[in-house]
Amino acid sequence: FYAARIPQPCTRGSLVVVSADCKGIVMRPGALRAATAKAAAKLGKMRTRLSAGEKPNRKRMACLVTVYDAEPAERRPHDVIAPPGGRHGSRKPRPGPKALAKWLAGSVRKDPADMIAAAFDEAEARDPGHLRTWVVLVDGAEHQLDLIRAEAGRRRAQIHIVIDLIHVLEYIWKAAWTLHDARDPAAEDWVAARALAVLVGDSARASQEITAAVSAASLPASRRTGADACVRYLDARHEYLRYDQALAEGWPIATGVIEGACRHLIADRLDIGGARWGLDGAEAVLTLRAVISNGDFEEYWRYHLAREHQRLYPGTKQGKYALGA
Repeated sequence: FYAARIPQPCTRGSLVVVSADCKGIVMRPGALRAATAKAAAKLGKMRTRLSAGEKPNRKRMACLVTVYDAEPAERRPHDVIAPPGGRHGSRKPRPGPKALAKWLAGSVRKDPADMIAAAFDEAEARDPGHLRTWVVLVDGAEHQLDLIRAEAGRRRAQIHIVIDLIHVLEYIWKAAWTLHDARDPAAEDWVAARALAVLVGDSARASQEITAAVSAASLPASRRTGADACVRYLDARHEYLRYDQALAEGWPIATGVIEGACRHLIADRLDIGGARWGLDGAEAVLTLRAVISNGDFEEYWRYHLAREHQRLYPGTKQGKYALGA
């Protein structure tokens, strides 16, 4: 159905935005992947409950992808993060780019590599000549980054990978609670200062400041876990934290579209209390919810009926008759 559709044309200046994420669905034992089923079959340390660090191994990961168009919206760091002490004056923050012609797809049966390939298929359908700017929004997972880089390389597509700012902020907050007491209001301004450094494209400086602050506080190793994790995250993903370029070019810097899709495609239906899914049922429901979310259900259903008619009655056209009584 989607392979035969012609996407709405856009100007060369419009962005092509690709994003992907995964979310687990609780499955019946027979529907788990082999590695998960093997882990689930192992006996736990305790007979009646899980011990610390153990997982029930009941979920199979579903991969969701989205592709959408967006008009660039130039911003500055203070349009995203308020300066320490809060905003002053009457200037309203500039809004970010809006998602247009959004397309969603998801599968619990296919591997993430297949779904990322499907997302690039949709992106190429919108921009066959690779004339537009392609922005790929991710949460920073290494496996996901490897698949995206490999797919872009196969297609010789120039992409700009941007890590979701919200994930970066969560790591900075972990560092803040390493250096501040719980509920300390000063932590908010401390986070704002580090976040603004990242937004101007200087994540290395933010990392150095966090390291220096932890060293000055002479914290033991057991209390500096959050700060160390933040420093490792910033240093390892430095090349994908060029928010100065992203803001100047008007690119999106957050994965709200795909995060919202994980909620309303999976969590709101497939993650209800007590649900245990088979593979065929979960795949069908997820696919159907994606088509409905795209606003294509009525058109798809007519396509489905026509194909079903051709399957049952090859070579004959489906008649369309009005009721006479």
